[in-house]
Amino acid sequence: MSKIKIEIKWAIIFVIMTLLWMILENISGLHGKYIDYHLYLTNLFAIPAVWVMVLALREKKIKFYEGNITYLQGLISGIIISLIIAAFSPLTQWIISYVIAPEYFPNVIKRSVELGFFNSPAEAEANFNYKNYALQSTIFAFVFGTLTTAIAMIFIRKK
Repeated sequence: MSKIKIEIKWAIIFVIMTLLWMILENISGLHGKYIDYHLYLTNLFAIPAVWVMVLALREKKIKFYEGNITYLQGLISGIIISLIIAAFSPLTQWIISYVIAPEYFPNVIKRSVELGFFNSPAEAEANFNYKNYALQSTIFAFVFGTLTTAIAMIFIRKK
C-alpha cells in the first residue's frame, strides 16, 4: 500500500477537484440558466485535470523515485491513478447527479429537444441519464488519465 500512497492521495485530490468543479458549474448556472454554454465550458475542466495529473507524477518522481523516474515507472503510476479515479467515477457521478446538480438531466433533456438535437424527450433521456454518464465517466477517466500520463511523462521523466 505504501508503494501507491502517492497515487491514492492524488486520485482523491482529483475526485475532490471534480466535485468542486461541478459545484462551480452549477453555481455559475451552467446546469440551468446558461445550459447552452455547458457543452463548451465544461471542457475547460481538462486544464485542472491535466495540472493535477502532472503534479501527481512530479511528486512521484521527487518523493518516491528521488528525482530519477523512467518513462515506464511514470506511466505505471499514472495508470494506477487513472484506475483509482475510474473506480471512484460511478460514486463521483452519483454525487454530481443526485446531490450537486439534480436539475442537470431534466434541464439538458428539455433544452436538447428544444434545439433539435433529439426528436423527443425519450431519445434525450436515453443519452442524458446517470447510468450512461457513470459509464462514460469511468471509461473517460481511465483513457484520458492514461493519455495525459503518456504525454506528460515525455517531459517529466529523467533522461
